[in-house]
Amino acid sequence: MRTVVAMSGGVDSSVAAGLLAAAGRDLIGVSLQTYDHGPDRGYGRCCSPDDFRDARRVAGKLGFPYYVFDEEERFARDVIDPFVAAYRSGRTPSPCILCNSEVKFGSLLDKARALGASRVATGHYARVRREAGGRTLLLRGRDPDKDQSYFLFGLDQDQLGAADFPVGELTKDEVRAEARRLGLAVADKPESQEICFVEGSSYRELVRERAGDLGPSGEIVTQEGVRVGAHDGLGGFTVGQRRGIGIASSEALYVIAIDPASSRVVVGPDEALRAPGCLVTGVRWIPADRTGDTVTCDVRIRHRHPGARARVTALPGARARVAFDEPQRAVAPGQAAVFYDGELVLGGGWIESAAPAAAS
Repeated sequence: MRTVVAMSGGVDSSVAAGLLAAAGRDLIGVSLQTYDHGPDRGYGRCCSPDDFRDARRVAGKLGFPYYVFDEEERFARDVIDPFVAAYRSGRTPSPCILCNSEVKFGSLLDKARALGASRVATGHYARVRREAGGRTLLLRGRDPDKDQSYFLFGLDQDQLGAADFPVGELTKDEVRAEARRLGLAVADKPESQEICFVEGSSYRELVRERAGDLGPSGEIVTQEGVRVGAHDGLGGFTVGQRRGIGIASSEALYVIAIDPASSRVVVGPDEALRAPGCLVTGVRWIPADRTGDTVTCDVRIRHRHPGARARVTALPGARARVAFDEPQRAVAPGQAAVFYDGELVLGGGWIESAAPAAAS
C-alpha cells in the first residue's frame, strides 16, 4: 500500500515513517514549504531548512524517496489570512486545525493520490478506527499528555479514511525509544511548541505586518460600561488575558469579552470569565449526524483544556448549543469546542459566542 508520510523533521513523524517502513509499506516522504521566513528572519522549531535536512536524512536512512512541495500560497490563503482576520475581529484562532484539514489532509492528500498513494500518514498522537460499514472514527491518542485529536475534528470522512497515525498508540517516551532503536538522529530533538509562522513570542507583529494594524481601535470598559482606557486594535487582546491590557487597577483585571460591533474590550474580575455555555458553529459530527439530539459528553474548549462535562444539543445549520455542568473559564470565540465520549471524538466546531456569566 503506497503511503505518503508528512515529515516535519521531528521525532514523531520520523518514527511514524520508521514504523510504516518496518511494516513493509511503500513510502514516499513529503515536507511542505508553507512559510517563507526570508533571509533576514529567524525560524521557530519547525519548518526550517534544518528540519527539511533532518527529514531527508531520515528518509535516506529508512530507504524511501523524499520531496519538498511549495505550499506557501495555499497556506497563506487557508491558514495565515484567517488567523490574521480572526485576531483583528476580536476572535482567538486555532490555526493548527485549519492547517490539518486544509493543508496536511487537503492539499497533501491530493498530491498523494497524484503519486499513486491511497494513504497519508503523520506523526499526530491520535488514532482512527475503521468501521465495518465504511465509516472512519477518530479517537484520542493513547498518551493523554500528547493527545492531538483536538486538532483533527475538522477532517471529513474522505480525509479520515485516508489517514494513518502510527504513533497514536505510543507515549512520547516510547516514540523516542523507538527512534533510538531505529538509529534516527532526531531521537532527542526538542519539540516544536510554537505556531510555525509566528516568529518570536508575539503574534501581534505578524498581524501588523500582514494587515497594517491590529484591527479597529476603541475603548476598554468595565462590565458596567464605564470607560477605563483605550486600545489601538482588537487584535491585541484575547479572552482571559491579564497582562498587557494597558490600564492601572488596584485589582487584577482580565479581558472577559471583546465586542467587535463596538470595538470595545470588556474587562472584569476573574470570576466574570466563567461562562455556563456557548454557541458552536461549523459543527462536524463524525460517527453520525446528531441534528435534533442532545448528548451528554466531555467538551474541550482549547487544546490544553482537560474537558468539561456538558449537554450538547445539535441544532440545524451545523450549529450546537453547549451547556456546561459547571461554568468554564475563558470560553473564547474563535477557538474550537470538541466533543468526546471517552476516547471517541464525536465531533466539534467553532465557538461563536459564550453564554454570559450569571450575575453575582
